[in-house]
Amino acid sequence: MQTNATPTPPTTLPNPGDYVSTDEAARILGVSRQTLCNWRWSGNAGPRFHKIGARLVRYHRADLAAFAAGESGKVDAA
Repeated sequence: MQTNATPTPPTTLPNPGDYVSTDEAARILGVSRQTLCNWRWSGNAGPRFHKIGARLVRYHRADLAAFAAGESGKVDAA
């Protein structure tokens, strides 16, 4: 027997408001935009970031909170 049930989407997808730009992340952390860029470039400091395509970089609010709390210290490009 064949069913045409539509698969249910995952419930763990982030909300659109969960990701912020580099400028917004800098404001949240109280650092300059250039500091975040330097952390990304060095690869050994700063909050985790997500690179979308060739140029778009976004930060997840939970990753920023963890970094500010001292729980995350290494960049992890996902």
